[in-house]
Amino acid sequence: MGPDNLTKNQDFILIGLSSDPKTKIALFVLFSLVYTTSITGNMILIITTQLVKELHTPMYRFICNLSLLDITFTSVTVPKMLIGLLLDHNYISYVGCFAQLYFFHFLGSSECFLLSIMGYDRYVAICHPLHYSQIIDKKTCIQLASGCWITGFLYSLVHTILTSTLSFCASKEVNHFLCDMPPLLKLSCSDTKNNVIVILGLGGLAAGASFLLTVISYCYIISTILQIHSTEGRRKAFSTCASHLMIVLLFYGTIIVMYLRPQSSYSMEHDNLRAQDKPLSVLYTAIIPMLNPLIYSLRNKDVKKVLLKLTTGKRLSK
Repeated sequence: MGPDNLTKNQDFILIGLSSDPKTKIALFVLFSLVYTTSITGNMILIITTQLVKELHTPMYRFICNLSLLDITFTSVTVPKMLIGLLLDHNYISYVGCFAQLYFFHFLGSSECFLLSIMGYDRYVAICHPLHYSQIIDKKTCIQLASGCWITGFLYSLVHTILTSTLSFCASKEVNHFLCDMPPLLKLSCSDTKNNVIVILGLGGLAAGASFLLTVISYCYIISTILQIHSTEGRRKAFSTCASHLMIVLLFYGTIIVMYLRPQSSYSMEHDNLRAQDKPLSVLYTAIIPMLNPLIYSLRNKDVKKVLLKLTTGKRLSK
């Protein structure tokens, strides 16, 4: 039986976050709460933005898309991680592993692109407020959001196809709590040079272009805010983009450290970065999706106003 057949007829084993039983129970409780909070918070944000007419604006349509991405993104990995915390051996099939890999990068890259579009939206709102409704109308909003999903779909497809051509005959233990490219490349006994080139090239282009667009948008935003004479005006303008900026710094920071690393770090011989891979993955697969609805609701005056009306039973706009 050849290496390819051997690989595809066997399950992978996800090593997970810890092997200590007491630590695993504590982590299970912690991440169960994190996952529940993430799903609940994002669902509330989606329902609120859909039901309330006051929030039927491009910015909240993008936030709604972000919440939908967060729900599906965290659901691709966290439930399997929770199962692994309860079992001695967390098996995942060959097909299941690559399905998880595909959806993980599809949804993660779509969120990356969406965050850059949200930065552009804030740029138009602050720098060109009189023309905002003409530049970012409903049709344009749908096209931009759809473009993020489609681009993420294609981006992930390339990586998944390339990774699926590798042979994994050395071991079937994935030193991670999910099937991701770095641990799979380290596990492979094939030549992974082309995969690494694509990760660094395509990943660098996608993340770099998205981050550059966001940086340029905020350079114009900050310049415009500084030209506002009133302190209240500057505070109000900054508050409209502060929430987004917090998420951008967290999300892009982890992505850059995880994937845009030196080529040698993807080899089996170079394991120096492995210790920080899991905590970083936890940050952007579980923690950030939980923080998004909290940040956008607690720091957003419009959302807080609507949620207050909902909780007090006051009548909302129809």
